Amino acid sequence: MKTFSNLYQKLYSLENLNRAFEKASKNKKHKKYVVEFESNLEKELFILKEELENLSYKPKPLRKFIVRDPKTRKIHISAFRDRVIHHALINIIEPIFEKIFIYDSYASRINKGTLNAVKRFDAFVKKISRNGKICGGGVT
Repeated sequence: MKTFSNLYQKLYSLENLNRAFEKASKNKKHKKYVVEFESNLEKELFILKEELENLSYKPKPLRKFIVRDPKTRKIHISAFRDRVIHHALINIIEPIFEKIFIYDSYASRINKGTLNAVKRFDAFVKKISRNGKICGGGVT
C-alpha cells in the first residue's frame, strides 16, 4: 500500500489555499461574502494558513435556515472561509482516494452524481428485464 507524507503541510500551503479559494468562489464571485473575502484575499488566506499551521483553526458555527420548496427542509451553511478549507482538503485527498473508489461510487465525485447513478441503475434494470418487464429472479 502506498503511503503519503507531508499532506498537512500541503493542506495549508498558500498555493493550495489560493486554488481552494478559486474553487469555493466559482460561480459566486458576486456574492457579498465572496467579495468581502476577496477584497482582503492575501490577508484572509494568510490567516487561514497560520491557523492551520498552528493547529488553532476552528470552523465557524453553521448558519441555519428553513426552505420551503415545496417541502420544508432545514439548511445548514458553512461560513465561506470554512468552505475554502473544505476545498483545500479536497485538493489534497481527492487524488489519493479517487484512484481506489469503485466505479459505481457516485456521491460527490466529478462526472458522477445522482443523475448518473440513476442512469447506471436503469441500465442494470434493463439488463435483467425484457422491455422493462422483470424476468424471473430479478428486481421486484
